[in-house]
Amino acid sequence: MHKLTPILNPLTLPNGAVLKNRLLMAPMTTCTGFYDGTVTSELVEYYRDRAGSIGTVIVECCFIDPKGPAFPGAIAIDSDNKISGLSKIANAIKSKGSKAILQIYHGGRMVEPELIGGRTPVAPSAIAAPREGATTPQALTAEEVEVMITKFGDAVNRAIKAGFDGVEIHGANTYLIQQFYSPNSNQRDDKWGGSRDNRARFPLEVLDITHKMAERFADSSFIIGYRFSPEELEVPGIRFDDTMYLLEKLAARGLDYVHFSVGQLLRPSIVDREDPTPLITKFIAMRSPELAKVPVIGVGGVVNKADAESALEHGFDLVAIGKACIAYPDWADRITNNEQLELFIDSNKREALNIPEPLWRFSLVDAMIRDMSATGRKYKAGVYQEKVEAEALKLKINVTLDTDRITDIMLIPDDSLDVDFTTTFESLRTRILVANSPHVDAITGATTQSEALKKAVSRALATSSKEHVIEEGGNPAAPQNYDVVVIGSGGAGLAAAIQAHDDGARVVIIEKMPTIGGNTIKASVGMNAAETRFQKLKGIEDSKELFYEETLKGGKFKNNPVLLKEFVELAPEAIEWLAAKDIELNDITITGGMSIDRTHRPADRSAVGGFLISGLVKNINKRDIEVLLETSVADILFENGAVTGVKVVDEYNDSRILNAKSVIVATGGFSANREMVVKYRPELDGFVTTNHKGATGSGIAMLQKIGADTVDMGEIQIHPTVEQTTSYLISEAIRGGGAILVSQAGKRFYNEMETRDKVSAEIIALPEKSAWVIFDEQVRLNNKAADEYIAKGFVVSAPSPQELAVKLNMDLHALLATLERYNVFVEKQDDEDFGRKTALRHPLNQGPFYAIRIAPGVHHTMGGVTINTDTAVLDAQKQVIHGAWAAGEVVGGIHGANRIGGNAVADIIIFGILAGRNAAALARR
Repeated sequence: MHKLTPILNPLTLPNGAVLKNRLLMAPMTTCTGFYDGTVTSELVEYYRDRAGSIGTVIVECCFIDPKGPAFPGAIAIDSDNKISGLSKIANAIKSKGSKAILQIYHGGRMVEPELIGGRTPVAPSAIAAPREGATTPQALTAEEVEVMITKFGDAVNRAIKAGFDGVEIHGANTYLIQQFYSPNSNQRDDKWGGSRDNRARFPLEVLDITHKMAERFADSSFIIGYRFSPEELEVPGIRFDDTMYLLEKLAARGLDYVHFSVGQLLRPSIVDREDPTPLITKFIAMRSPELAKVPVIGVGGVVNKADAESALEHGFDLVAIGKACIAYPDWADRITNNEQLELFIDSNKREALNIPEPLWRFSLVDAMIRDMSATGRKYKAGVYQEKVEAEALKLKINVTLDTDRITDIMLIPDDSLDVDFTTTFESLRTRILVANSPHVDAITGATTQSEALKKAVSRALATSSKEHVIEEGGNPAAPQNYDVVVIGSGGAGLAAAIQAHDDGARVVIIEKMPTIGGNTIKASVGMNAAETRFQKLKGIEDSKELFYEETLKGGKFKNNPVLLKEFVELAPEAIEWLAAKDIELNDITITGGMSIDRTHRPADRSAVGGFLISGLVKNINKRDIEVLLETSVADILFENGAVTGVKVVDEYNDSRILNAKSVIVATGGFSANREMVVKYRPELDGFVTTNHKGATGSGIAMLQKIGADTVDMGEIQIHPTVEQTTSYLISEAIRGGGAILVSQAGKRFYNEMETRDKVSAEIIALPEKSAWVIFDEQVRLNNKAADEYIAKGFVVSAPSPQELAVKLNMDLHALLATLERYNVFVEKQDDEDFGRKTALRHPLNQGPFYAIRIAPGVHHTMGGVTINTDTAVLDAQKQVIHGAWAAGEVVGGIHGANRIGGNAVADIIIFGILAGRNAAALARR
């Protein structure tokens, strides 16, 4: 057994075959086959590069019949002349020490006529897929069904001859095998349709013939797996109990593994939206002892070692890795060496990564390459067609542009479009047209699909804008002139850009990530300010002096007092600045380290980050401020003692110069840069981070190159309440709303409202180094973030504390005693055990009861570059670097040795406004 990580442990399959570890490369479309489905040499090298340390490679699906390809460039196993090419793939994988498994399938009604020479696709019944523009297939006759099963058997025989270690029967993705089992696509009245047993007959017969071929032509270690989609959205359609019924029957006939086909490992039901239970949890609870003998593969969202380990912790036996294996051919080696990876591909790395040209152009990979926005530019009028893929969504749209705005967006019909997305497309289309910008709020419940559509629109705008420049006789790569360049699109950058624009500057925002929002969008609790209008309306008496003293104490008296005084003085004005822009934070709560309710949040008590970014982006759109997404700043240009602009590199690896007298750096901290964190705090090696992957400290580095000084770089805050499998922050507002922290022993162990550093230290001191946030229905009703945590599957719930204790494997008597004692303290408003003085809101006595397992994670870097109260960047001699400004977490000194919850949002808005105002003033001189 591997002591460091269970993902490297071997696994013996039911047939006796041994997989050397728990990792598999997931089967992914490459679109790299020849027109007739034969294998290309670059496809062989693509698989060779990715084999080795990973235990098993499941090769992309091979169609078993000439009418079977579901996408262009698919590879085939429909005739003996395909064996030699496939054997090259099998040999390449096995020569590196990995098992080679081949996925086999038929697309059925998902096949487009243009892929099969204009012929009509076949299916169980002559029923088109419930998607706009879908072709009505031809129903297979009873005789043709029998022939189709034989063709699956022939494919297995060819896979054996090609040297594969096994086959995976593709019964997912609404392809032919799933179509036979679905009551939506199969409405036959013969033995192949009607009852559930009859509909199960086809997949069972395919499995039977697979076994027969393996017994005749392969040795006993030949692996037979089955991939399944657990549910269908269609009505009628496959539901999870139908899937379990089929899997039990398949297991009874012999399987070596089953393979979930979902976009995310812990995805809950797509049918019952009210049930947040991950499907894997349901699977484990419902399976029989016979099915429990069959290993189960999880897939979806695995990028780092922690993701794979989480999969095993949740009950998967094996983990399939998809896009990360494309981006990192040596992925298994990297995560074994504890590298923290980002799902990103440099646009000039195709050949180095051995990614075939068709795959590089395929939207699956294209979505990991760079993009940019062209908001605010002039366009060449016309219709621009763009394609994007996000997970299972293949999106093709036509964007119609006039010279200055988006006039229409049309969705091109596609069999593979997600049904749910097509129903929300019109809402998102309307938002984009009204805003005349792709930078709009995503549709709730369809975030991934929304981002795909916004990306496609952004790409169309960028293409049109470049064509306009060329049409006018210009050069798109020529230097451009601005007054102010803002680097970073989090709260500080957006606030700075808005203020600079309103003060008369021509502004551009540069963002290296594919979406706007930075770390701010993840902010949960609120924005601290004292002596505000909203406090007075609620009768809350507060003072700036007390706010200053508590922040200084919380920062262990290491805060820069001059910056802190400016911060406290300007906080109420910043609240009003937001309100004037229709971003009103008028509900108030409290965070650890504060003695007064001064944390301002939205009226619906939702997380502040999304609300704030949504409001700021609307203001960006209203002002037509240009935003360049997925564009990196290579250098801040500096000549004769002053900043002169920046050099940027776009998603196509093209560079250009943006001239400007003022450059505002608002790139955030470095919590997501593991090497940098460990450099300053070696003891934090291995901690998860709550930050988004762009928080790498790039702004600090680029400012240091032009002479900036830094301060407090070793002051790195860990947040006490982080859900460890996803690195998701559990808001301090939950404790501020009345929740408590309980150990696995069922006991409170510290004042929940103490500062983050102290609470974190107490959790780490527990034997299990983790704890539970426990709250009741009253807390949930007053904290909208709790519903988000429930939806994400973080929360364990039960009608009573007794039942909750059982679910948590906790001593129920201890938990009951803890709750009873705490409730007495609430009644007395006196915590006799730990001296908690705040947020003793109400007794925890209203079911249901909820619990979230948490542990500390790297959350905020208090250190950064030095600035003065104008936000001008200072060098080591405390002299101003002319034209360089900074705001937000890139700056050090404000928070001292520990940041108080709610002060980061205040920091980014207060100093973002200041930076924008002063940068614009300098540029106008």
